[in-house]
Amino acid sequence: MGIFADPVYVYVNVSLTMPTAVRPPASSHPPSFSITQLAAEFDITARAIRFYEDVGLLTPLRAGRNRVYTQRDRTRLKLTLRGKRLGLSLLEIKQLVDMYDSPSDTTSQLTAFLGVLGEHRRQLEQQREDIEITLAEISQHEERCKTLLARGAARKRTLRRPKP
Repeated sequence: MGIFADPVYVYVNVSLTMPTAVRPPASSHPPSFSITQLAAEFDITARAIRFYEDVGLLTPLRAGRNRVYTQRDRTRLKLTLRGKRLGLSLLEIKQLVDMYDSPSDTTSQLTAFLGVLGEHRRQLEQQREDIEITLAEISQHEERCKTLLARGAARKRTLRRPKP
């Protein structure tokens, strides 16, 4: 026999979970998104998201070969798509989105954004005026074509009549 002739029973208090005071709260990990999740949420292609990454609008983390997008990336993507709907260029969008990352006072951001929106409004109003002029010209051409077609049809009817 060994050193101990009688068995020794030892009670060990083992918990497979961390105590509450040490366990990190469930929200300690900020939400993350895959490229597939963002593409589905915003109804765009993964290729479009990679393009926005290439131009510096998004900066995902990497987990091996996979891109991991943070809430910040999601917000920047949302602002990018909103800027596109407004008709802003990618350069304008990047400048505006980058301003949201700066911790400084928002007065300069809002002033810059108002300037961009004002210029964009001016361009759209000019385009609308150009479109209205073009539509008026199209209407004139349509009327002229209809008149010429009507004259041609009348001439054909005149030529088809038998002479008495």
